[in-house]
Amino acid sequence: MKRAPFVIAGTAAGVAGVLSFHPQPGTSSASPTTGAIGAKPSTTSAPATSTNRAASPATAATRTATGADAPNQYGDVQVRVSVSGTKITNVTAVALPGGDGKSVEINAAAGPQLAQQALAAQSAQIDGVSGASYTSDSYKTSLQSALDKVGFKA
Repeated sequence: MKRAPFVIAGTAAGVAGVLSFHPQPGTSSASPTTGAIGAKPSTTSAPATSTNRAASPATAATRTATGADAPNQYGDVQVRVSVSGTKITNVTAVALPGGDGKSVEINAAAGPQLAQQALAAQSAQIDGVSGASYTSDSYKTSLQSALDKVGFKA
């Protein structure tokens, strides 16, 4: 009975610490305006758009599209891609699984790696990230969908 006040005080301090914890956003290629990890993607995707840059005739049009939602057992994956001419210029994860702390941790690291792989490969034919197999497979599916929408041929 003499330990009860200490146990209660320790428990209260632990609960207060957990409730006051605010994780820092991971370093991801996704900006806050494009969606957070774990965010449920919207039911409509952005249409492929073209923007002509009038600077010179040699500058190609930039097309952007959001791929189809590619769910897996841990959550939804959705990717946005920008293509200029015959080159993929930007790949951003709109949604990655984030239903639990482990998924958030895995995908905070996997998201940027998958985007780098897509930019390096200039296609959806990427290796994926070890430890994030489900996310990698869904990422490839959504990326290919986005590339199809903008009419990109590897």
